[in-house]
Amino acid sequence: MVRAGLQEGILGRAVGNGLIDLQVHDLRDFTTDRHKVVDDTPFGGGPGMVLKAEPMFRAVEHVRDTRGTPDAVLLPSPQGRRFTQAVAGEYSRRAHLVLLCGRYEGVDERVSTALVTEEVSIGDFVLSGGELPALVIVDAVARLVPGVVGDAESVVRDSFTRGLLDHPHYTRPASLRGLDVPAVLLSGHHGEIDRWRRQQALRRTYERRPDLLADEALTDEERQWLAAWTAGERNGAQS
Repeated sequence: MVRAGLQEGILGRAVGNGLIDLQVHDLRDFTTDRHKVVDDTPFGGGPGMVLKAEPMFRAVEHVRDTRGTPDAVLLPSPQGRRFTQAVAGEYSRRAHLVLLCGRYEGVDERVSTALVTEEVSIGDFVLSGGELPALVIVDAVARLVPGVVGDAESVVRDSFTRGLLDHPHYTRPASLRGLDVPAVLLSGHHGEIDRWRRQQALRRTYERRPDLLADEALTDEERQWLAAWTAGERNGAQS
């Protein structure tokens, strides 16, 4: 499941070009019984199965012996630190990351205590396992490694990179089923286009994710836009 996700698109090209090195390890390879069992029933009873600690310890020890000590051992978990663009940027500056993927009811707590340096959550919901969150984290982090994305400017303009959502995007044709591309984007005036995009990004964030504006360092012009929208809403409510 994980290998397939790493072979496609930007990630696949980045691996092929030697920009990032991604290794996938199967926990069953680090078991000692003939059935290669990686899970067991929980102590104290209860539903579901728990991933055993021993295979994970051996897997991480194998990585340390063959690849060197990792900068961080991450466990995707709904109990972890919220994964954001800023966290992705932090991880992208580390040379060696290990991600452990849980399953079923989770992993033996001794894994979190002795192996994991940080638990990380991609959202307040529960998935069947850690494979999809791991792929999300790898993709978001890899995009920030220099050279992985062909046009570096597109990374800078992504949502959340500035703390704002991204502005709207359009491509040909200029008119489609009565829906027209904003005239400013066809004007060729790069200064006005940039201003429109900044305004649209701020407006979209204000309307959809106002919580992101709390810590955002806005320009004076952007503060004026925000004040005008807020005043307009107040006036509308009063009328």
